[in-house]
Amino acid sequence: MKRQLLLSVLLAATALAHANEPAPAGVYKGDPAKGQPLASAVCGACHGADGNSAISANPKLAGQHADYLFKQMKNFKGGPEGKPERTNAIMNGMIAPYTDEQMRDFSAYFAAQNQKGEVAKNQETIKMGEKLYRSGDAAKGLPACAACHGPAGAGIPAQYPRIGGQFADYIEAQLKAFRVSGADPKDATGRANDPNKMMRMVAVKMTDPEIKAVADYISGLR
Repeated sequence: MKRQLLLSVLLAATALAHANEPAPAGVYKGDPAKGQPLASAVCGACHGADGNSAISANPKLAGQHADYLFKQMKNFKGGPEGKPERTNAIMNGMIAPYTDEQMRDFSAYFAAQNQKGEVAKNQETIKMGEKLYRSGDAAKGLPACAACHGPAGAGIPAQYPRIGGQFADYIEAQLKAFRVSGADPKDATGRANDPNKMMRMVAVKMTDPEIKAVADYISGLR
């Protein structure tokens, strides 16, 4: 237990200063009222008008931390050289026309909405999922998810995203994408926009059953 606690604390401390930095002082932080009309119309088709997606392949945005949402939008948008940090055929095109100010407004709007959470569905794996989430696996050097995302999956604003109540299918897909990039950084099917490779280092140590179990458990957190 002591070794596992140390791993979790070190992992959290390593990324604390880098993960999803908040907007610097003086930077526009977004206006929910300004973001609502466009966010509902543009993003609503996939994520729901209030950010509560009805399709498990599309994540719930309601209640997510605004800084995290803004970071993801920036990562989907091409950088100075035109290459996005995060690749998605739909999102890369959808976010391209919008300015930083508009993305801040989108983020502020969705962050202000109430998430309609999911429920864990697989009672056969709930204990495995709970153990991985709360304690990790010291033998594999796998830290507890709760170390960064909190006991209820609420995350920490400007540092770690809210994951509790999210679709299990979406969580599973993202963990597998992080695992792909953790195993092969050149594999374009993976996801590699996590600060300090945190999620890649975690996911690469997880098996398919472990990922599925912890994703199901997380979906039921409140």
